[in-house]
Amino acid sequence: MAATQRIAAGAVAAAFTASLAGCAAGTGGSHASKEGAEGPPARAPKSTVRLIGDGSTAYTGEQPHLPRPERLKPGQKPPQFVVFSWDGAGEDSQKLFSHFRQVSKANNATMTYFLSGVYMLPEEKADLYRPPQHSPGRSDIGFNDEQGIADTAEQLRLAWLEGNEIGTHFNGHFCGKNGGVGEWSVEEWKDEIAQAKQFVKTWKTNTGLTQAAPLPFDYDKELVGARTPCLEGQKNFMRAAGELGFRYDTSGVNNQLWPAKKQGLWDLSMQLVPFPGHTYEQLTMDYNFMVNQSGTTTQGDPAKYDRWGDQMRDGLLKGFDRAYDGNRAPLIIGNHFESWNGGTYMRAVEDVVEAVCNKPDVRCVSFRQLADWLDTQDPQTLARLRTLQVGEAPKQGWTSFLSGSRAPAPKGAPGAPAAGR
Repeated sequence: MAATQRIAAGAVAAAFTASLAGCAAGTGGSHASKEGAEGPPARAPKSTVRLIGDGSTAYTGEQPHLPRPERLKPGQKPPQFVVFSWDGAGEDSQKLFSHFRQVSKANNATMTYFLSGVYMLPEEKADLYRPPQHSPGRSDIGFNDEQGIADTAEQLRLAWLEGNEIGTHFNGHFCGKNGGVGEWSVEEWKDEIAQAKQFVKTWKTNTGLTQAAPLPFDYDKELVGARTPCLEGQKNFMRAAGELGFRYDTSGVNNQLWPAKKQGLWDLSMQLVPFPGHTYEQLTMDYNFMVNQSGTTTQGDPAKYDRWGDQMRDGLLKGFDRAYDGNRAPLIIGNHFESWNGGTYMRAVEDVVEAVCNKPDVRCVSFRQLADWLDTQDPQTLARLRTLQVGEAPKQGWTSFLSGSRAPAPKGAPGAPAAGR
């Protein structure tokens, strides 16, 4: 298969260019302005569109609406970052992917969509997936059909053009014992990652949808982070990811503190926040709220749906307020496109987006954008921020707390992987 070819004039190129131009015109410059970037947001150059491989993906230049991160000035209060992310992102009959794209645009937000590779593989081609420690064609979340793949590809395309990130949730979602991801070796993780990339890079061949518009990115370069299924297997995954050039992982559980690097990757794990009505704290993920409300039953007592959604919304908002008024640590939130307990968690997430993303000094960003910002900062500043405990604002004020000498700004493009990684 040829590595790269230039798009000739025709239906596919015309459809793709129209999609790109329409998206760039419709999203405005709100994301860039909140980061302090000057001028209009960048657009992917139309003259550089080149198909990759079978045309499932394409090189289209730099991603639009990615603001250039800026280093904090001495004494400057950090922005409040909030990351909304989605495990196993795909578009189905519920239309939740497309819905939250619109929610994002309406509230100055970008998000991270962790795509499951098998959502780009049709059921009839299931045997192409050879999961570690399982027989070919096995998947605990199934596969997709042609319409589902076409719909998912459309949402991925539009999401990326709007400045959102496309990460990975890998493939078969195997948890627990007997071959679950927690038992996989470093080499097995590398194989799983390679297959996840391959299904994205060959979805046209596998579906026969050869005239469809390509995904507007090179997935080998775009893919820089992930969340493991059931938050298992993090140790060996991080070793594999570091060797493959990933920049962050979000598969663990943290307190609301400023991130540090772990095994060469930014540890951007989800966090514990207050759980209204309880004495213990709760992980910032819809699934965990559900389990602590209705157990493993995904459709519990309808009379409790509103209260359960309010608990999640209020818990996330308490966590946000604790950081916003305290140490300004990024708030990391994980979700699924599901209608558990009547869709109450989707309503809760939307309420939180609308409540926080338009506040002063708040930046609702993708993990990639957060990693870009962290890589741009003075390491001494980040080390100083990590001394603040959960909800702790500097006693002497931000100006005094972050004043003093600084290391020179790093050379090169912000967000580039560190040398040797």
